[in-house]
Amino acid sequence: MSTPSQSAATDPRRTRQAWSVLIVSTLAFTVCFMVWMMFGIIGIPIKKLLNLSSTQFGLLTAMPVLTGSLIRVPLGIWTDRFGGRIVMTILLAITVPAIWFMGSATEYWHFLVIGLFVGLAGGAFSVGTPYVARWFPKNRQGMAMGVYGAGNSGAAVNKFVAPVILVAFGWQAVPHVYAAIMLGTLVLFWIFSSSDPAHLVPSNVSFTQQLKALKDPKVLKYCQYYSIVFGGYVALALWMVQYYVGEYGLDIRVAALLAACFSLPGGVLRAIGGVLSDKYGAHSVTWWVMWVSWICLFLLSYPQTDFTITTVNGPMTLHIGLNVYVFTGLMFILGIAWAFGKASVFKYISDDYPGNIGAISGIVGLAGGMGGFILPILFGMLMDWTGIRSSAFMLMYGVVWVSLIWMYFTEVRRTDVMAAQAVPAAVR
Repeated sequence: MSTPSQSAATDPRRTRQAWSVLIVSTLAFTVCFMVWMMFGIIGIPIKKLLNLSSTQFGLLTAMPVLTGSLIRVPLGIWTDRFGGRIVMTILLAITVPAIWFMGSATEYWHFLVIGLFVGLAGGAFSVGTPYVARWFPKNRQGMAMGVYGAGNSGAAVNKFVAPVILVAFGWQAVPHVYAAIMLGTLVLFWIFSSSDPAHLVPSNVSFTQQLKALKDPKVLKYCQYYSIVFGGYVALALWMVQYYVGEYGLDIRVAALLAACFSLPGGVLRAIGGVLSDKYGAHSVTWWVMWVSWICLFLLSYPQTDFTITTVNGPMTLHIGLNVYVFTGLMFILGIAWAFGKASVFKYISDDYPGNIGAISGIVGLAGGMGGFILPILFGMLMDWTGIRSSAFMLMYGVVWVSLIWMYFTEVRRTDVMAAQAVPAAVR
């Protein structure tokens, strides 16, 4: 008897259905991510309006990320139990009023509280990942999850759309327009998505029991990886516009456009990362992602520096620092690397936990999201403490070191990454 995924690979009707589900789910996730990253743009005028410190700004931008992260585990469980179509539809519907009311907020605590409800949109990832994966055969699940994960590009869409609305109509118009877009997306998703009872995973396992998966060393390791490639992506996507404005004195529209050079490839190219992970394996892709990240973050960490040396002709002052073009180029490379890494981490999950993708992806997604919540706050604290903007990259550089060391001792010493085919440990 063929499985649903095998049927999808052979039945033309199910194949069309699978692609329809993937396309409309990716659209929904793109809009959700666009909303999730809204404070990265509208937070800048709000910071000036309320005279916020860098730490307060970090908390403001991170607040939606908190709920979007905490809700991921239960959403993954509910998707396994009730199906992705109904869970995604309810999630989209709940966020519409919260997005709209954001435009009416006037006090700092208003933004923090409403931001918690807007942040529910970020949980869409844990719904769509198992939902789309089960419509495709195992050898194409990396591709499917990568295409869906390309909805991360909503962070870049936000940087294109929000500044235009903000300059033309004021920051209050941004959440009103986004609420209308979310409502339209809800209608499209319901019309073009499908459900299959065969994809449901009957389970009486509780939320607490699901969290016991954190005792699995592999799950913890994947959480660490994802806290970088996704958590770091979210944090920097929120932080970069104000970084460009402060570091290089750019207009918010130009700053947002340059920041999109990081956000856009970090989302769109995730699909390619899924294909590469299917072909070369999750380990090989993730290993090289970490090394590229390490190099880029090392260079990005160096602050703007002037120093004077004594020469035979007298004092000579030198300046060392990244100009806006080199900085943007490094961010572009980092965005590509993290796009591949986000896909490869979830390829690990589909390979190791095929019967429990929803719950495990929810846990790993929670870790990544918590990284996206904690890091902007730490960026702000470091900025207030040191006065050095590049301290954000110094922190990320240290986090990548942890992953490289962990990966070396648990995977690289057992796997020949450079070889075309790894030699089984048993024959060494």
